[in-house]
Amino acid sequence: MSDNKAYHIVAEARRYKEEREKGYREQALKLYPWICGRCSREFDHKNLRELTVHHVNHDHDHNPPDGSNWELLCLYCHDNEHQRYEEHVRYGGKATSDGKAPVATFNPFADLKNLMKKD
Repeated sequence: MSDNKAYHIVAEARRYKEEREKGYREQALKLYPWICGRCSREFDHKNLRELTVHHVNHDHDHNPPDGSNWELLCLYCHDNEHQRYEEHVRYGGKATSDGKAPVATFNPFADLKNLMKKD
């Protein structure tokens, strides 16, 4: 494949992504307050480019007009959410009946007092 052809394919993919995002991003910014859904950081017109639209079910083509598949996240929380999702897909994970990850119960210092007793 020539470099020119590859360049055009990448450019076309970027244009398609930008067009798709423009629609749901604008809708989400009208529906929701400009606050990160995770860290509660607030945004205004100066830093709004740092607020992203996260697809809750990770399907970027599922964009219901009521916004039920979207949440606004800052760049950092959005990256973290996708990293957690990738790790879950790659390594698996157990979830409880309410869909949340189980809480860790191991306490490495549980018997520390007894271990430090001098005999």
